[in-house]
Amino acid sequence: MDDSKKTEPTGLTRRDALKISGLALGGLAIGGALTGSETGKAQAGDNCACDCYPDVPCTWTENPDQTQQYSYFQNLPPFYPFDSSNSTKIAPLGENEMRITFMGSGFPPPRRAQQMMSVFVEVGWDGTKPLDQFVFDCGTGVVSNYGAMNVGFSRMDKVFIAHLHGDHMGDLTQIYCFGPSADRKSPLYVWGPKRSNFVYTDPSGKVWPKYKDGTADYCLALRQACRWHTESFSFQTTSYPTYPALSTIASNWGLPYVPSPVVDTDINGNHIHDPDDDAYAIIPIELDWVNGGVAYNNPKTGVKITYFPVIHTRRGAIGYKLEWTPPGGGNPITMIYSSDTKPEYNCVNQAINGGKGVDVLIHEMIVPAQVYTMKSLYTDVLPPLTDPNVEALATIEASSHSPQGGFGYLLSLINPRPRLTVATHFPVANDTIACAMESVQEHFPNAVVYQGNNAPCPTKGHPNKPVRITWSFDLMVINVSKTQIVEHQAVVSDFSFSPWENYPVLPADMNPPKYWTWGSAAGQKVSNPYAQIDLTTEIPACKCNTGPCNYNDDGY
Repeated sequence: MDDSKKTEPTGLTRRDALKISGLALGGLAIGGALTGSETGKAQAGDNCACDCYPDVPCTWTENPDQTQQYSYFQNLPPFYPFDSSNSTKIAPLGENEMRITFMGSGFPPPRRAQQMMSVFVEVGWDGTKPLDQFVFDCGTGVVSNYGAMNVGFSRMDKVFIAHLHGDHMGDLTQIYCFGPSADRKSPLYVWGPKRSNFVYTDPSGKVWPKYKDGTADYCLALRQACRWHTESFSFQTTSYPTYPALSTIASNWGLPYVPSPVVDTDINGNHIHDPDDDAYAIIPIELDWVNGGVAYNNPKTGVKITYFPVIHTRRGAIGYKLEWTPPGGGNPITMIYSSDTKPEYNCVNQAINGGKGVDVLIHEMIVPAQVYTMKSLYTDVLPPLTDPNVEALATIEASSHSPQGGFGYLLSLINPRPRLTVATHFPVANDTIACAMESVQEHFPNAVVYQGNNAPCPTKGHPNKPVRITWSFDLMVINVSKTQIVEHQAVVSDFSFSPWENYPVLPADMNPPKYWTWGSAAGQKVSNPYAQIDLTTEIPACKCNTGPCNYNDDGY
């Protein structure tokens, strides 16, 4: 950072700017990643080419008000995920509105407050349901949030994976395995990068080979790993005869090619082909991460999703840009989801968007390695930069993530700026956010960086248009239209059941299940839940209402 970045701007001080944003916290000295002690400064100087932030101290505290809550989120207006006129229905959107819900927002290892990453996007309204909807990443633990938010499995059939880390695809197992037992009676479509094709020769000369590390490889492995599960539940109906052919799906969705389900093999090496229309068919759509391109383009719903390469740990990570043209026409509403990435120019260029800008930029941010280590050690003293734990985390961040200062610099390069920038994949608390806000503010000396639904007015010291940013949290809901962007906190029950929806509306003549038997009517094929089990040791139920018995066959 140059000297101009270090100079305190005239007019509002940093603390005053944060007070305007609603993030000045009682008893907390707002600042960056280092303590105000001379020791902290010396450590920074010993490990950096320059003393980058000598005037941005950050004092940490064990006060639970600062370390164990996210006050900003708790004070957002409520959002209720059910239609107020019918508690079994989806909360409606405006005809020209996009709704973005963070079903997961955390950084591994998980915290109780934040599940792993997943963003659910809905667009438009046809009178009973959204015009279209998408899952971006589905990390561990997020399915419970989908259920609490009144999102059933049938609405989770289009999953876009940015990269194949466990915290971004861990709950795909839940979506895949249990969707057919609920209301998803159609295939699961999974977009993601093709193989990395990376070959590494280490300093000793050993050559590590190319691996089968693409999305199709993952989907096949998932199909194989879940075989016992899918067979055990296949006495249930999992398809219907009027489901469109995959060639029709590819045409309607503007896919880059006509996809097909992964093909397993039995113990004799024979190929096992899941039917194209079956809910246990998992259908990968692999994307050329090297060049980017179009992943989905549906003229009926007005949604176009493109993708682009980002820098994260291993070649093959991608980000996504969703552009939705509302039914009324005009300029599209745009959202970028970078997923995990170092600061890099592809995201900048995508957000500039040919000079049109974007409405919402969702980009990852992580706390400095010192701060993360301090939190993990349950102390309020920052460890030295030479601490082995700090050094280990620093290598992860260096290969994989955007630190809060890098995030701020990246955002400063984007012109026009997004209407709202969302930092995600971040372990939120009052103190971590206050510290991160200061790092971002450093890059905007002439504008207030603020968090909130209402922008502060420019001031003499900060004459430029304010910069709006927020930090995501599980069950944060963002409603986006061409005229406003409003953040909410969802109000849900911890005891909600995942809904079984009539969406899509299924025909009455479902296909018979894989494990079936003859029914009472001529030619009738019905479920056979006993086909795969041995009932020799069963304790049988009595017929209902036949008098005293061990237990009734109606479950009571």
